[in-house]
Amino acid sequence: LGKDWQDEYYIWDCAAGTGNLLTGLTNKYNIWTSTLDKQDVDVMKDRIKNGANLLENHVFQFDFLNDDFSKLPKPLKKIIDDPKKRKKLVVYINPPYAEASSYGRDSIPLVANETKIFNQYKLSVGAEALNELFSQFFIRIYKEITGCILASFSTPKFITSEKFIKFRFNFKAKYIKGLVCKANTFDNVKGHFPIGFLIWYLSIKDEIKQVSTTIYETDKILSSYRKAGIKKFDSSLNTSIKSWRSSFYLFGENPIGYMIIVGPSMQSNNNTFYTNQPVQSYIKKGMVANIEYGNIIEMSIYLAIRHSITTTWLNNKDIFLHPNDNWQKDKKFQSNCLTFTLFHSQNKISSNGGTNHWIPFTETEVNAQEKFDSNFMTKFINGKIKIEQKADLINGKKITRSKKIKFSSEAKEVFDAGCELWKYYHAQANCNVNASLYDIRAHFQGRSAKGRMNNKSKDETYMKLIISLREKLKILAKKIEPKIYKYRFLKI
Repeated sequence: LGKDWQDEYYIWDCAAGTGNLLTGLTNKYNIWTSTLDKQDVDVMKDRIKNGANLLENHVFQFDFLNDDFSKLPKPLKKIIDDPKKRKKLVVYINPPYAEASSYGRDSIPLVANETKIFNQYKLSVGAEALNELFSQFFIRIYKEITGCILASFSTPKFITSEKFIKFRFNFKAKYIKGLVCKANTFDNVKGHFPIGFLIWYLSIKDEIKQVSTTIYETDKILSSYRKAGIKKFDSSLNTSIKSWRSSFYLFGENPIGYMIIVGPSMQSNNNTFYTNQPVQSYIKKGMVANIEYGNIIEMSIYLAIRHSITTTWLNNKDIFLHPNDNWQKDKKFQSNCLTFTLFHSQNKISSNGGTNHWIPFTETEVNAQEKFDSNFMTKFINGKIKIEQKADLINGKKITRSKKIKFSSEAKEVFDAGCELWKYYHAQANCNVNASLYDIRAHFQGRSAKGRMNNKSKDETYMKLIISLREKLKILAKKIEPKIYKYRFLKI
């Protein structure tokens, strides 16, 4: 905004708390600050007595999501009512990030959906978007302080999330500049996600397509912040991975497992897993999809792409997309994803939940003490599965045979490491001959008093074997990662 912007522009922090965001600003005659709680107003006025560079009559109590602008101080109201002065008003805020929801560790039911702003704009911009308190600040500023400048700290989900498509249609502005930093940079914020400080000209109605920000990270040596590259947030209306995922759903009566399906962002990856005993709450919410012979490869790709890239604070809000079709011809990518899925910890198939069809070895390979209840997976891998497909009425059923799967050298190393682990388990007394990888891990690692699987085992041989398997999986994940971007499951 220029070197002398503080003398040329007006500033209003309408979510000020105790006024920390205004520290360092110099022209107190152009600054207004308001907050919801009278206690915070009293703190700010006490700070003025101790040298804070604010005017006492510019500090006032105001509920931005419920109060009418007629309650504003007259000088500020005149600025808002004057179109020319309004273009010189910078609404400079760090609004609350609370969300109205019935689930999630960071959610607070009813916290946002009982405000005047929510009820006023929920139909036009979408109730899902306005469940986020910060978005209510944004839409009131956009609609009722038309043409001002918005400079705000917030999560970037209003740029990337499908929940904000309707919101973005109503919120059009010219992006000026911005940065992102880790959420826990801020006091009392524990989330592992990016917080962006983004500046917008609300007087220019540009469609939000892509936002490029400077990454700031802490430099522990210098006890300060440093630039660490560029992060782009894409708001183009690409179809999320939900539509691709639903394209291979099957509804047979005898699935070999289930995938738990969640939202398309990276932050939901930990809740994406395989099981053969889904809990009722997942079933009721429609979060369960069958894994069957006809969609094993696609399901494996889905699990692998969601777990082969580590979720970080910076990519936390990235959205998985409907890929292009090139993955269909890449058999090596498919077999790598199958291998990754067979041996990953988020494959929680257990023999306790029914027949285990996921043993990737024969009895001979692991020196099993008895015959397995199911050799489905080794038959599938070796192209020995026959399946009946519907044909025309004259010829009746058509029998097809699957093809033997070829594996990369990296995948073979994962199989080798897994085989050593299975052998060691089957050498134990009273082992469960049908044990899955999940069962083997539970056997050696045990569980806490709360029923959670422990992270480590006292068995040193097991720890060496599981660590070896994990290391081989990491190498395989590096082979899968570039294909995730190549086939557009994620955008760089």
